[in-house]
Amino acid sequence: MEYRRLGNSGLQVSALSLGSWLTFGKQIGDDVAERLMAIAYDNGVNFFDNAEIYARGKSEIVMGNILKKMNWPRSSYIVSSKAFFGYESGLPNQTGLSRKHLVEGCEAALRRLQVDYLDLYFCHRPDKNTPIEETVWTMNQLIQQGKVLYWGTSEWSAQEIMEAHMIAREYRLIGPVMEQPEYNMFNRRKMEKEFLQIFKTVGLGTTIWSPLASGVLTDKYLGQFPEGTRLGIEGMNWLKEKSVTVERLEKARRLNKLAHEMGLSLPVMSIAWCLKNPNVSTVILGASKPEQLEETLKSHEALPRLTQKVMDRIDQVLKNKPVLPDY
Repeated sequence: MEYRRLGNSGLQVSALSLGSWLTFGKQIGDDVAERLMAIAYDNGVNFFDNAEIYARGKSEIVMGNILKKMNWPRSSYIVSSKAFFGYESGLPNQTGLSRKHLVEGCEAALRRLQVDYLDLYFCHRPDKNTPIEETVWTMNQLIQQGKVLYWGTSEWSAQEIMEAHMIAREYRLIGPVMEQPEYNMFNRRKMEKEFLQIFKTVGLGTTIWSPLASGVLTDKYLGQFPEGTRLGIEGMNWLKEKSVTVERLEKARRLNKLAHEMGLSLPVMSIAWCLKNPNVSTVILGASKPEQLEETLKSHEALPRLTQKVMDRIDQVLKNKPVLPDY
């Protein structure tokens, strides 16, 4: 396993990590979740990603029970939570990035995960109703209290991230270390254009999610729509409509052919493509079956095969490479 620094921090994170969104506590049984975490850990994965909203807290409960059972050295793994959407009924102060919700959300995540501190704590979305000063101060206080080691953002804009850094610098507080954006062959703008200046100035770490575009960058949707996938879960129609489009499926077919020419599967090539970006700290993998995870954990081994010529061929299929300004 390759390990990369999380931005400008000294934290070493495995290039491939395991996330629990839509799987732990929802799509798969606890025994399967345990098997997935064991496979990941045995293959060098040291980062396990979670959030309060995942299965309304149940995902963190499942992961916490597994961590307690495995009894791995606490120093050997990194675990995260995220706050914004809440885990209760959505009453006032049960969501957002106010001091009240961030503190209560952190305490609840610690209980569910059965750990003394969170390695990473993310602001899951920007909150227009809370002054950003309040959010930055609260995260700094949680770090001072030893409940959080590093804080970051998820799906924030470059402007919002830099505003948080400006406030942190003004008051001599700890600013956000990492961002968790969606990044895959179909979604490139933030990582390849919007965040470029931030990478240079504050050294933003990234824990990217959905490297397979919710499964479209596999062969499972190239034929008849299959049963038992995350896009078939009740309430996920929004994700299905966003992900499974005629244009994307046609590109996936061409990319699948290219992957096979290289002796790779489409998922392995797609994840390796994400890893080729030097600004990616870790790629969060999702899986509902052990064999899926075992396959995608081999993605870093495919990096040498993704030569510039291959990357150019991929771009010829995608036709979506961000255009950078001439300066």
